[in-house]
Amino acid sequence: MSATPPAARTPAPALASAEGAAAGATATLPSRAEIAEGDRWRLEDIFPDDAAWAAGFAQLESRVGAAASVRGHLGEGPVILLGALRAQEEISQLIERLFAYAHMHQDEDSRVSRYQEMVDRVSTLATRIESEWAFFEPEVLALPEPDLRAWLAEPPAGAGDLVVYRHKLDNLLRQKPHVLAAEQEELLARAGEVARAPEAVFGMLNDADLRFPSIQDEHGREVELTKGRYVRFLESHDRRVRREAFETLYATYAKQRNTLGALLGASVRRDWFYAESRHYPSSLAMALDGDNVPASVYDNLIASVHAHLPALHRYLRLRRRALGLDRLHMYDLYVPLVPQPERHIPYAEAVRTVAAGLAPLGADYVHRYQEALAARWVDVYENQGKTSGAYSWGVYGVHPFVLLNYQGTVDHVFTIAHEFGHALHSELAQEAQPYPYAGHSIFVAEVASTVNEALLVRHLLAHATDKAERAYLVNHHLEEFRGTVFRQVMFAEFEKRIHETVEAGGALSADNLSSLYRELNLLYYGPEVEVDPAIDLEWARIPHFYRAYYVYKYATGFSAAEALAEAVRGEGEPAVRRYLDFLRGGASRYPVDLLRGAGVDMTSPAPVDAALGVFVRLVEEMEGLVG
Repeated sequence: MSATPPAARTPAPALASAEGAAAGATATLPSRAEIAEGDRWRLEDIFPDDAAWAAGFAQLESRVGAAASVRGHLGEGPVILLGALRAQEEISQLIERLFAYAHMHQDEDSRVSRYQEMVDRVSTLATRIESEWAFFEPEVLALPEPDLRAWLAEPPAGAGDLVVYRHKLDNLLRQKPHVLAAEQEELLARAGEVARAPEAVFGMLNDADLRFPSIQDEHGREVELTKGRYVRFLESHDRRVRREAFETLYATYAKQRNTLGALLGASVRRDWFYAESRHYPSSLAMALDGDNVPASVYDNLIASVHAHLPALHRYLRLRRRALGLDRLHMYDLYVPLVPQPERHIPYAEAVRTVAAGLAPLGADYVHRYQEALAARWVDVYENQGKTSGAYSWGVYGVHPFVLLNYQGTVDHVFTIAHEFGHALHSELAQEAQPYPYAGHSIFVAEVASTVNEALLVRHLLAHATDKAERAYLVNHHLEEFRGTVFRQVMFAEFEKRIHETVEAGGALSADNLSSLYRELNLLYYGPEVEVDPAIDLEWARIPHFYRAYYVYKYATGFSAAEALAEAVRGEGEPAVRRYLDFLRGGASRYPVDLLRGAGVDMTSPAPVDAALGVFVRLVEEMEGLVG
């Protein structure tokens, strides 16, 4: 019954705060109040105001103790079991709405303590309620399995809706070896709030407390460095700006390196504590088991990427030559190889471009996207204190919400497409599925978001008007591969290695985290790149590491999305129908099975190898385009 975090994207590149800022009107971020109302999301759709939230919180408080009426009675029959499942649903929905409202308000400006307090209140109460219901799974698993399966096959009078929970209960039976006795489950649930501390502390340090010095931009103006602007500075054709942004950012993180090392180490030890407690051989096995994903998927992914590292090194060699450099540095990896017009893309133009790119998915899909924009699902621009990056957050019974920090770059146009992949996945699944299956695993969520990006890049390439424009888009797609497959798999390998260190009895510190991170950078980037010492600390700023074994799903999702986008554009209606059925499937089946129904088998290395084959062909085309 814990609140579900949003589907998040790796923080996107950014330069300025809003339309005017990007056009050079100001070099400082606006306050929240200075953002136009039409560019802010309507969190009033969840609760009209804080007073309504407080009333909802009081309602949740009234459900404390509700578990006592069914505890010890689940074996008395399917009607009691159905009532308990429905009660859990009602409580879970209320927790999700309370948490989403408070957390998204906090994300608007993390310096406003009121919403942090509200997040803490609902988290604490949710943990208390979770501990009260901790008996549920052990008690269900204590029932005679033939009786439970008979109830699910042919529910008796008064319990017909129990069939809705068949997949949920089948999944519970599958995980029976890892469910503990009721008292132990209650203890783990009560520890949940403490266990979330490393992530919470990192978030406050990273989003609220860390401030970066100003640097000089290309025009010699003093501009405050922010996480939102950082990668955009790395795209600058002025190497001094790139180097200064890179060194300034990591010098700031270096001042907190030991604290950040302790936080990440504590997070990894937490993962191993839960894995051991639940009798898993590793944290990885526990993380994959929730989705019923074979460990071979993770291992095959790393192996396939290792096999294609020569292609990455070939691309980096092309990058060095195209930039006219004797040696590439880490701050040279994001600057576009092909000059583009120095033109800010207005947000209205960006959303129209995305609509055109999504047209192969059908008129209804595009209409849903346009209606969402009109209904203010989206928080568009960066402001002081706003959380970085972008995400989509589905709220059952309301609608999804999308957080952006739009800056007018091509990458940000792709971010719109990406986040609406998440959002429309949530909307379609919620329409088609009952509450237990209205969500979706992150494993498949990243497929939905990346299909949108894959369709958009194909649309833009098909309408490229000259060689320079095509070269820019090919380079962009190559960078998507580099960032979403190669980079995320490097992150995934780093996660696996640091967890294995702790699981073998070792300790983690800022020093050995940095040493391992450097080793992987040398492997992945190869002889073409000078691995600057500052990059050794990059692990310290990656929020995804506090959600163990999350990032590999970007790479598997990207690979599956490439296959699905090719099918949609090549086959047309039959592939679109399969794909939309996949989206509507929500969590009604295991993610690997849902993807197989859409036409992609992720238990085979074939989708990853095929996607990386596209990367090889793009490198070859790019060599011809830039010479």
